[in-house]
Amino acid sequence: MLAICLRSNHICQCLWPIRKENEVTLHRAEMRNVRFMCGVKLQDRVPSKGLRERLGFYDIILVLHQNRLRWYGRVLRKEDNDWVKKCMEYELEGARP
Repeated sequence: MLAICLRSNHICQCLWPIRKENEVTLHRAEMRNVRFMCGVKLQDRVPSKGLRERLGFYDIILVLHQNRLRWYGRVLRKEDNDWVKKCMEYELEGARP
């Protein structure tokens, strides 16, 4: 249950694209939690993939990408007159600062 709460907290807040350094930080925090849940220390040199498989987790970055794509699919399926879809198709005038 703790694993679900921790992962959902990270995932729900990150539907927008994140920077590479934020991905690295998020991945490190997740692996710290995974090691804690498995009772493994960093010095034990157990591969991260094995620990995630033991808990039945996918890589947090992969889950973020899947959630972003799921949200994008929902926006695409909305009615044409929906404000969210209109915002997505809105084009700004002028040059970028």
